Amino acid sequence: MNSKIWLKVGPVVGALAISVLALTGCSQGATPPAADESSSSSEVAEPAADATLATADSDLGTIVVDSKGMTLYVFDKDVADSGESTCEGDCLVKWPPVVAESDTPTVDGVTGTVGVITRTDGTKQVTLNGLPLYYWAGDAAAGDTTGQAVGDVWWVVAPSGDKIAG
Repeated sequence: MNSKIWLKVGPVVGALAISVLALTGCSQGATPPAADESSSSSEVAEPAADATLATADSDLGTIVVDSKGMTLYVFDKDVADSGESTCEGDCLVKWPPVVAESDTPTVDGVTGTVGVITRTDGTKQVTLNGLPLYYWAGDAAAGDTTGQAVGDVWWVVAPSGDKIAG
């Protein structure tokens, strides 16, 4: 039971803790977006509580989020169906992986192929159309998309699994 609770709150707690740290890592030479000092006033509908991946409406269209509404991203340097993540070390400070409890993550509204890879540390990372999924440490609240286009290599992902490069 504790692992189910941690799966739901762990990514949010981790993202908040990481955002407090000085952000260093794999922005690929780009300056991270400035912190938004205002609070997010737009309500995001709560996705199904048991879904690892769900969808939400945003300014970028319908996007993939976790069960708490936190936006998920793909990385251009990852290769679909390679079974690997290229984001390691300092990169993971800014871009924590979306971790799965099982080999069959649940979905709500996501139409792309969902799977998992095993990271070098043994954790299972959720994939969409064979690409590993990540959080952005700069997103503080459900519905934030501040990681969009960071370094022109990080992208919000659509339910089909296509990156949203708009």
